[in-house]
Amino acid sequence: MDMKKQLGIIKRGAVGIISENELKRKLEISTREKKPLRIKAGFDPTAPDLHLGHTVLLRKLRQFQELGHQVIFLIGDFTGQIGDPSGRSETRKQLTKEEVLENAVTYKRQISKILDVDKLEIVFNSEWFNKMSVVEILKLTTHATVSQMLARADFKKRLSKNEDISLLEFMYPLLQGYDSVKLEADIELGGTDQIFNLLVGRDMQKDFGQEPQVVITMPLLEGIDGVQKMSKSYGNFIGINDPADEMFGKIMSVSDNLMAKYYELLTNEELDKVKKLHPKRAKLKLAENIVAQYYSPEEARKAFNEFERVFSRKETPSNAQTYKLKSYKKNIVEIMVETHLASSGNEAKRLIRQGGVTFDGIKINSEKEAVSKSGMLKVGKRRFLKISK
Repeated sequence: MDMKKQLGIIKRGAVGIISENELKRKLEISTREKKPLRIKAGFDPTAPDLHLGHTVLLRKLRQFQELGHQVIFLIGDFTGQIGDPSGRSETRKQLTKEEVLENAVTYKRQISKILDVDKLEIVFNSEWFNKMSVVEILKLTTHATVSQMLARADFKKRLSKNEDISLLEFMYPLLQGYDSVKLEADIELGGTDQIFNLLVGRDMQKDFGQEPQVVITMPLLEGIDGVQKMSKSYGNFIGINDPADEMFGKIMSVSDNLMAKYYELLTNEELDKVKKLHPKRAKLKLAENIVAQYYSPEEARKAFNEFERVFSRKETPSNAQTYKLKSYKKNIVEIMVETHLASSGNEAKRLIRQGGVTFDGIKINSEKEAVSKSGMLKVGKRRFLKISK
């Protein structure tokens, strides 16, 4: 494919390219010499499950694969133990080596839903960092200054609030930058909150006598609340391992204003055609498209039919979880936690206070209420539990 067509595909959905002229030159040389570019993206395995927010980068990596370039999926098993400070308002909780490695195993399995793993180069940055001495790692600090670090937006914001910043957090961008040196990356992808780290990689490659990588930033995807970026910690995520019905329902809860962004970043649909559809039809099409990507067209159609049955015709879900009361009665909060309708007692109480819990259509008003008969417990708009005596 010629450079112009490649550029059009690469630019779809991207926020910024540093610099576009450098990217054009690299693509021209790659096409002329029939030599694939090395495309890097790093993922710290800080949580076991990937969500649609992660897939914004993964889908762009897949496009590079389809254009014939070499994609490098970097698992930050070393840097994951430090924690990326990008976009954080506080110091990240550090994970153990065991936690990071356990999460990394699930990453490799999940990315196969998007990337061609047979053509993928998967690397762990512990491969080089574990072999470096303390002195060698400390020497990386000579590639940046304290004033540069304090100039980054998230650090500056925390300083203005007199919040702590650890020296270890200063190391993170340098370690990420050194990853680019070791991998000799031509291009690195990252979210807009990663721009500082990505630019450190460019500078470090120059210091090591390499041609600097082109930086491509992708937007952060807002979660189903439509406000904060998608994150498991905010509870606004759509996991790529979510059951098909649940994934479909969550997508249907996305605001109309956010739909166009989801289409652009999570599908290959032509936006002009989508904009002509009725909002509800467009959202149903979006949900069906995304579920089909991670399951199958058949599963997507089943999820569509189930959604219509439950939410349009107000019928009971065919696959509702069942729970059998083993005593005369049981507290509603305990049932919600035991059946994972709420992650904790505090979340269950919050949902009840917000009016999001009903039993046989009647709102639960007190966290002290107990269930003593068969019926349907509903939490939020999409979670159901069939209780039997």
